[in-house]
Amino acid sequence: MSKVNYGIQDVYIAKITETNGVITYGTPFAVKGAVGLNVDPEGGDATPFYADNIVYFMAPAVNNGYSGDLEIAMTPEAFLTQILGQDVDSDGIVYESADDKNARFALMFQAQGDDKNRRFCFYDCTAKRPSRSNKTKQKNIEVGTETISITMNPRSTDRLVKCYIDETAENKTIYDAWFEQVHEKTASV
Repeated sequence: MSKVNYGIQDVYIAKITETNGVITYGTPFAVKGAVGLNVDPEGGDATPFYADNIVYFMAPAVNNGYSGDLEIAMTPEAFLTQILGQDVDSDGIVYESADDKNARFALMFQAQGDDKNRRFCFYDCTAKRPSRSNKTKQKNIEVGTETISITMNPRSTDRLVKCYIDETAENKTIYDAWFEQVHEKTASV
């Protein structure tokens, strides 16, 4: 079992389609050039209710998922068109419009560890348009990156937020196929 994790690689996105309360995922596509992913939990802490001079009841903490930033070398066209709703014309020019409609998606990736590599899936995400910075070339080339702000929500159908897998002999087949489709929960142990 790993004690630490570091690095990020193998980032994949699978577009969500929801029809009549049923979520389906498209075929995942790769987002190459991952630099980093930072996520913070969203939701409140447990809230105490006082009566009789004691904590009479403790309202549970609320899990509203996560929010964070995915830093990548350059946003791929598939993300711009499938997720951010931008359009490509017959000349291969990508257009952003004020009327673009964003899509929900699953975010999958791998974090390296000192012993094993852990693979993650956030089930129901939304994203903002990427921010970027361009600088003039000087004595040394400084590579610019793009940052996509992402909100990882509880899934509307069953409230699942995320899952992860560490490779074992028993789940090697699932681990190896992790990025081919979004994994759905099976019976609990």
